[in-house]
Amino acid sequence: MAEDGALGDRRRVAEVVQALGRHLGSLQEPGRDARLRALRAIRAEVQERPLSAPVLQEVFAKQLLRPLVRCLVGDPAERCRELAVQLTYHGLSHSVRPAEGLPCLLPALAQRLSPPQGQSQEPCEELRLALIQLLGLVLELCGTALAPYLPEVIHILQATLLDPYPEVKRESCRCAAASARAMPEHFHMHSEFLIKPLMQTVSHQHFRVRVAVIQATGTVIQFGNGKSVDDVLSHLAQRLFDEIPQVRQAVTSVVGEWLLHLRDRYSYFHKLIPLLLSSFTDEMPENKQLAVSYWKRIGLQWEKENEEDLKDKLDFYSAPSHYPEGLVRPELGCRELVTRNLSKILPGLCHDVTDWVEGTRIKASQLLFILLLHAEDHITQHMELLLRTLYRVCLDEDNNVVRNCVKAAELIGTFVNPKVSLKLLVSALEKTPMPSYLMILAAVIRGCPRQVLKPHLSYLANTLSQPEICQRSEEIFYMEQLLCCVQAITEVCQEDCKETSLQLMKVLVTIMAIPRAEHLNEKVEESMCSLAQVQHLSGFLDLYKQHIDQLMEWVSVSHDRWNCYSPELLQLDVIATHSGPIIGEALQDFILILKTCLQPTKDPPMRLKLFTILSQLLQKANETINSQGQFLSYFEIVIREILAPNLQWHAGRTAAAIRTTAVSCLWALIYSEMLSPKEIFKLEDALMPQVIATLDEDSKMTRLMACRIVSVILNICGKQFDLDKLNNIYPELLKRLDDAAHDVRLAAAQALTNWFKCIRNDDEKSILKSNIEFLYRELLIHLDDPDQNIQRAVLEVLKEGSVLYPELLVKEIEAVEHKHRTPAYCNQLLQHIQSRGE
Repeated sequence: MAEDGALGDRRRVAEVVQALGRHLGSLQEPGRDARLRALRAIRAEVQERPLSAPVLQEVFAKQLLRPLVRCLVGDPAERCRELAVQLTYHGLSHSVRPAEGLPCLLPALAQRLSPPQGQSQEPCEELRLALIQLLGLVLELCGTALAPYLPEVIHILQATLLDPYPEVKRESCRCAAASARAMPEHFHMHSEFLIKPLMQTVSHQHFRVRVAVIQATGTVIQFGNGKSVDDVLSHLAQRLFDEIPQVRQAVTSVVGEWLLHLRDRYSYFHKLIPLLLSSFTDEMPENKQLAVSYWKRIGLQWEKENEEDLKDKLDFYSAPSHYPEGLVRPELGCRELVTRNLSKILPGLCHDVTDWVEGTRIKASQLLFILLLHAEDHITQHMELLLRTLYRVCLDEDNNVVRNCVKAAELIGTFVNPKVSLKLLVSALEKTPMPSYLMILAAVIRGCPRQVLKPHLSYLANTLSQPEICQRSEEIFYMEQLLCCVQAITEVCQEDCKETSLQLMKVLVTIMAIPRAEHLNEKVEESMCSLAQVQHLSGFLDLYKQHIDQLMEWVSVSHDRWNCYSPELLQLDVIATHSGPIIGEALQDFILILKTCLQPTKDPPMRLKLFTILSQLLQKANETINSQGQFLSYFEIVIREILAPNLQWHAGRTAAAIRTTAVSCLWALIYSEMLSPKEIFKLEDALMPQVIATLDEDSKMTRLMACRIVSVILNICGKQFDLDKLNNIYPELLKRLDDAAHDVRLAAAQALTNWFKCIRNDDEKSILKSNIEFLYRELLIHLDDPDQNIQRAVLEVLKEGSVLYPELLVKEIEAVEHKHRTPAYCNQLLQHIQSRGE
């Protein structure tokens, strides 16, 4: 039966050959239509009729292949070449022994797709695609039989990979991968020739082309020469920044496969691991999961391959007691891979994390965190390089980069012994205090376990509270990071902070004292509350209460040498004004500082600042400096040794400003109602001449407060004044009725009202008659003031003064009544005098 089948095939072959005979001859006709008809007729005989594989093999190999190849190569008609390609594809795909056609077919494909110099390539892009698809079929069917023709295949692919038609590029990539798989033992000698055209195409604008190139590159190097890894790494790394997820996924797959199966993978671990781990932070969950999956497989495979080396670690190594919350510890093999290659990876990574391209810095900073998570305590041997890099990177303008590096620094705190990390950090900080150093220090503290950090807490707090550190700069960023250090210590150490509470309090007071850092005050107060809370205190005021004596001693060490630039002056301001009633418990130290620093020989701007602080406290005396009721014990010192010397007149604007603040303090003291009439009389005896002198100051505020002070003193103890004092006071007050400031004139009028009340009996009245007459005359003039409020105030003064010599006042009124623009007030005054007389 086999012989019958073979005989039947031979007959069928003879019939088909006879039928094709005349059509094959027509392929040589000069007319396009004749050749086209012949090709269609051949298609009808061969493709459209059912032929067995042996028959088609005989017909195609012995009769059709060469004519079709000649047509494919030399026919000028595009349609004819297209039919020739289709018939060739059909013949090969159904052939039993396709390799027999290679000597004829491969040179033809090479001629059309990568012709020698001087000859033209196939101009039609669809036909070029068909030809490269035909090559793909040949690679699929012939396999190792193509080995003698591999140079021609490589030459073709070198050209078609650079073809302008994207589909040709994609098909060429598939062909490159197929040729690598088909004959790996021969391909590795030629694979390098494909790397250059592949890398020239890897950044093509079509993402499908980029994906195809990456996949082809993976296969070409997998089965080819592993040395080409160095040539493609930078291109693949660049594709990790591709905006298309499929492209990044292709890179992850290729690198993962290399790490699993590349023959020389151990030589390239340090170059490939960063690429795969970079995909851990891909924005697409699928890509991230793919990278994680590959990495686990790679780690497990490495464990098996190195089981003997890892035997002790596999049997006895335990997990660290403290591990970052929310993170999963990598497999042992993964950790070992990173640890053993970190010294080769880290220098390049530290360079990339400071690159000028923002995307590169972000990617590198993310990778740094992942590497340190794997390296664990092996980070220690790389600390100098890491810290040097982190110091620089924390000044980056991009918040993402800074955030990633801070997270990396927290891992240093977790895995590196504080004895090592803090020594390096503090050493750098003491040498050149920089905000970035503090930022890293805060992050290391946050990452450090409480029990591990506890022995170093005092050293750390003492370092931060050193003037060279906490007073090094007034830069806002520096202060923010200093605050972060305190917050980190409080957060990590909790109750253990009690032993360093004073040092931390000094740092917080210093931060709050910086004028430019006012926006941090709320955060500083929150930190004080946290520090109080971990010590089971009710609030920051209890914290001040606990340390007020030490804090006052701290700021007053050199108070006799202060000037306006002394940081202790600002620190005193915070302690005095922010501690509320607690400052009343340290009144002795506070008054001593004021007494020393407010002498007229001391720095004027400093005195101005101190008087401002004192005035602020006196406005709420019972809630601040008199909270313990002890302020009056120092009343004499405040009046005679602090206020009196500073109310003396000295030339200059600064001196005038000091007098203004001194008067403000005096007014706040009187207004606070702490003083009894006895104390006010003492005050008057010591300060009245100076206060009267300040009525002529240029500052409106000074004149206003001086008038108010005189008014209160007259009201409370004016009846105890002798006539000389009263005689000296009223002319100065009368001058203030001509003051340019409305408020000052009103205050002066009120003071004159109180002056009239001070005349106690007829003897005094008769002695002062001429003065009173002069006052009547001058006050009547001011009754014509343009401001109605002043008119009414002067009217009240005259009403009060009319009690003394009503007839004299009536006489003065009648003398000037016809001159007044406001006779109504004169009439009111006359009616008032008349009613009192009745």
